[in-house]
Amino acid sequence: MTARLFIDGAAGTTGLEIADRLDGRSDIEIIRLAPDQRRDPAARRAALNAADAVILCLPDDAAREAVALIDNPATRIIDASTAHRVAPGWDYGFPELVGRDALAASRRISNPGCYPTGFLALVAPLVRAGLIAADRPLSVHATSGYSGGGKAMIAAFEDRDAPGATETGFRIYGLGLAHKHVAEMQVHAGLAHPPLFTPAVARSYRGMIVEVPLAAAPPRDALHGALAAAYAGSPLIRVAALDEADATEVLTLEQVAGTDRIDLFVFGNDARRQVRLVAALDNLGKGAAGAAVQNMNLALGLGEYQGLRL
Repeated sequence: MTARLFIDGAAGTTGLEIADRLDGRSDIEIIRLAPDQRRDPAARRAALNAADAVILCLPDDAAREAVALIDNPATRIIDASTAHRVAPGWDYGFPELVGRDALAASRRISNPGCYPTGFLALVAPLVRAGLIAADRPLSVHATSGYSGGGKAMIAAFEDRDAPGATETGFRIYGLGLAHKHVAEMQVHAGLAHPPLFTPAVARSYRGMIVEVPLAAAPPRDALHGALAAAYAGSPLIRVAALDEADATEVLTLEQVAGTDRIDLFVFGNDARRQVRLVAALDNLGKGAAGAAVQNMNLALGLGEYQGLRL
């Protein structure tokens, strides 16, 4: 049986990445709109309601509008925007943390953000294991490739004539400490306080490093053991052995770029009780399109990892 999929926002960076992962699959038929139909409410409504699954690759307000257009109760929605990540009635699309059965049964799935994916992969299992107290203040430092900013940021880094064109190699932002990803980090990690989030962008197209430093940390082997147990057998989330971490002198933004995997590391100095929890992922992979395809596969009862870049 072939499932029908509509990608609303298919011309954007994430939409194109999703389509690329689905290329050649015989179990998915993509519903496509002509360019002049993409802003036609009637054409969009018809496509949204004709689909077995819809992936929304839209700004938040447009995603909410798209959901309002869907009146077919059988249509399953995977929303890649921020609009529904902490909304009642929506399941958070991180199978390794929330459970595959919950997402397979869901009709409303919110795709995680790229930065929260790295943060939650590191922190949520440790909070559940009691190794990080839920009321412990946390900081998260993260750097993304510029493709995470969409077409405008891509143009700014690649086209000298584009509005906002930049020659910089690295820049920090979110200086008002009100980044929209913080809410999902706090809620889905089960934290009492919002983490202090310091995001940055580097002159690299894709890739991401997310780091959570811990002072007065629990023993490093206990942290590593809890993460290894949480992701045992996962083809997407790899917890590097402690001896591999000890041998690692440099970790690059592009560690797993071009894949849908996450590498997790526990660096540390037990004598000083200091630990650096680090996640390396692709902001367009497990941080966006890869996660959307994984969630779509689960929602449609297909092989979870079909089309993913392992």
